[in-house]
Amino acid sequence: MAPTQNVPNSMYRSTEGLGVWEHRGKVAAVGIGHSPTARRWDERVETSIGSWAILALRNAMEDAGVSPDQVDGMVVVPAATTGDQWSPTNSIPEDFASTYQLTDNLNDGISSMSAEWLLKNMPELTNVNFTMHANGCMSNAVVTAAQAVGDGLTNTCLVLKTWNNLSGRYGHEAGSNSLDTAPGNAQWSNPWGWGAAAITFAYLFDQYCRKYGKNHDMMAPFVVNEKKNGLFFPEGFWAQHRPEALSVEDYLAARWIAKPANLFDCDLPIQIAVAYLFTTSERAKDMKQKPVYILNHASDRTNVKSSVQTLQECEDATDSVGRKLYEGAGITAKDLSFENMYDGYTIFHQFHIEGLGYAGIERGEALDLYQTDITNEGPNPVSPSGGNAGSGRTRTWMHTDCIQQIQGRAGARQIRKPAEIGVSGGPTTTGGNFTVWSSTP
Repeated sequence: MAPTQNVPNSMYRSTEGLGVWEHRGKVAAVGIGHSPTARRWDERVETSIGSWAILALRNAMEDAGVSPDQVDGMVVVPAATTGDQWSPTNSIPEDFASTYQLTDNLNDGISSMSAEWLLKNMPELTNVNFTMHANGCMSNAVVTAAQAVGDGLTNTCLVLKTWNNLSGRYGHEAGSNSLDTAPGNAQWSNPWGWGAAAITFAYLFDQYCRKYGKNHDMMAPFVVNEKKNGLFFPEGFWAQHRPEALSVEDYLAARWIAKPANLFDCDLPIQIAVAYLFTTSERAKDMKQKPVYILNHASDRTNVKSSVQTLQECEDATDSVGRKLYEGAGITAKDLSFENMYDGYTIFHQFHIEGLGYAGIERGEALDLYQTDITNEGPNPVSPSGGNAGSGRTRTWMHTDCIQQIQGRAGARQIRKPAEIGVSGGPTTTGGNFTVWSSTP
């Protein structure tokens, strides 16, 4: 098999005016596979992301009722962390090296993942003839797999995202942000910590509040509900390890990380692997679980022209995503039963759902919606998965929940209204991938 390639731009639906997706309702998600969760990797072979990736993939096949020899495709997110890679000065743990076949990338299975590593270490996958790497997060892998199945590149496709969390520094403290000096254009931003919640989205949220007359306290019902939903997600980190409810008072009293973003506006890095199984709608009829049909996928590749992303650029991008999703799916905002847009920092969820016009809201009205009944029991469920805030940093809970809601397998998170059409995706407001899911083709 040829080396795995990255997703070509031609597979993304990133412009408006493309019309209804040519594969609307012809691709379905069927199986779900999760590994356990951990706060950090303890450097044991059985808790490595390599071990957990294999477990998640096997769980997804078992869940769908598919034997490994029936799988002919695999889409994998190669980046397994937004933190540090396994240091070149560290030797590969002896038990890991003796358990698994290694690739030329010594990070494989430890702090990154490749289709090649998986095929070397899952000998039961004898008929895989299509592989592709989708950079970034599960949202990218989901739209890639949907397009690949629709295009006939693969018939029964595994989709995988791993998250690794090594001990030590994390996230945006890695790479150029960890250097003693700030070279080039970074000299204007890095010395002041301009990255992630610690300025970028706090700045945008501050601009949002100023424009629309809102305030940070109005976020409390949303974040408390996120935590509540997460505790009903048995696969999640908080449900497994820290089943602690969050009150409005707790949220309002939390320390600032970058005002107006506080501790509970940020997600918790964890270790996990998550997999799905996609196939054709025709093939899905014979599988164990109810098919969840994909009506459309859309991507945003906004070229931010400002030195710092502005509120207008953010709103324009999310408005465009909403139009692309509805156009390609042949639906309107009124057809949505629920939404599971990304919440890696809770303070940008409102940009996504206002772009969708979810529950009839317009710009500046999401925080007003949060003051109403947004629970899974109510008429307008907001983020029924609980998202990253409710279960830990994976960028996958939203997709798992969409599939489970429509299959009627969300347990205590199951929304009370009929779960017919949902939407999920992310991560950021000017760069992400999004999917429309449906109970019918």
